[in-house]
Amino acid sequence: MPYTKRRRLVRTAVAIALGATTLAACGSESADGEAQSGPASLTYWTWTPGMDKVVDLWNKGPGKKDQITVTVKKQASGDTLVTKILTAHKAGKAPDLVQAEYQALPTLVSNDALADISKNVGEAEDRFAEGVWQQTTLGTDAVYAVPQDIGPMMFYYREDLFKQYGLTVPTTWDEFAETARKLKKAAPGKDLTTFSANDSGLFAGLAQQAGAKWWTTSGDQWKVSIDDAATQKVAKFWGGLVEEGAIDNQPMYTPAWNKALNTGKQIAWISAVWAPGTLTTAAPDTKGKWAMAPLPQWSASENRTGSWGGSSTAVTTDSEHQAAAAKFATWLNTDSEALNALAKESGIYPAATNAQISGAFLKPPAYFSNQADFYRKAADIAETTAPSAWGPNVNVAYTTFKDAFGAAAKNKSDFGAALEEMQADTVADMKKQGFEVAP
Repeated sequence: MPYTKRRRLVRTAVAIALGATTLAACGSESADGEAQSGPASLTYWTWTPGMDKVVDLWNKGPGKKDQITVTVKKQASGDTLVTKILTAHKAGKAPDLVQAEYQALPTLVSNDALADISKNVGEAEDRFAEGVWQQTTLGTDAVYAVPQDIGPMMFYYREDLFKQYGLTVPTTWDEFAETARKLKKAAPGKDLTTFSANDSGLFAGLAQQAGAKWWTTSGDQWKVSIDDAATQKVAKFWGGLVEEGAIDNQPMYTPAWNKALNTGKQIAWISAVWAPGTLTTAAPDTKGKWAMAPLPQWSASENRTGSWGGSSTAVTTDSEHQAAAAKFATWLNTDSEALNALAKESGIYPAATNAQISGAFLKPPAYFSNQADFYRKAADIAETTAPSAWGPNVNVAYTTFKDAFGAAAKNKSDFGAALEEMQADTVADMKKQGFEVAP
């Protein structure tokens, strides 16, 4: 089946459309049901630290029994790896397995770089929350990867300072805003938190929780709705808090931000399950003083969270051993021994629900030793992950977010205008690439 821009449009549009039920897996049909015999040597591109030690368990155990050997090739992460995978795929030389962030899957699928492994993953779906599994199926009956780690979002706060200033942990965003104002009135030199424009994933996760679906399809056309009502609500909320000075407007992950957390100048943080590791480095003097709670909701009747980060293990269409590769990907992300090793060697929070409350996650992170139920609460929150809707040019949307929202946050100007710019740039890039975009 010859590759054309039209084919890429239709293939991706069907793949992303939520509720779609079929997908023609051109380029991988011949390998879907392969009856492999004899040894298979697989190559796995991943950025996860310590992955070679985890893979050793496979090579010495199930892999040795099945005559399937996996070799880890350490890579850079993010857009750098996506570009490298696509370059290798154009030459027909992509590795058998790749680690892919969830938002990168549509780009890889639209370029026919990932195989549909639905016939080779068995009952793996039952091991993951629905909203997590959906990110690797793109809402179809196809399966393009097995979830590996996730980043459910939650609310972190200084328990001691909340008590000192008579603050209540907010359960809604309205309460969150009032808490910020109450703190500012009681302690003008402190801020509840900051709006940071240097990490697009945070804003995307907040929009996801609000119900945003940035990329969907209508027939054979893409529909880009980055400026939809849900995202406008999020932008207006945070822009309003920044404009009135109720929260800080400085970026995260800077020496100044670290100092603000460590000294109690900022007393809360909207983050994800991986936050304890960051806080350990950023605010070492406040160990044992923080607590975690669910993300505030837009209405008291809701109970859902967004995602900030996370990745999967995918099989490429270039692999000559797709069934074997899918077998390894399933083992890596569902087997108890493998998941314990991933937690120990790589420090990941597993996507598999059973692993979130066992092994390395029976005890809280050392930084949160004061909250014995940390991981039990995190697992409950992870189950409420809202569905996502990624598209083929997430990188463009993210870049514009950093520029437009960065300027708006710094100048305390209109976040709505920044959102419009994000929408316009994303649509313009898709049209430039040859995608048909609905008005």
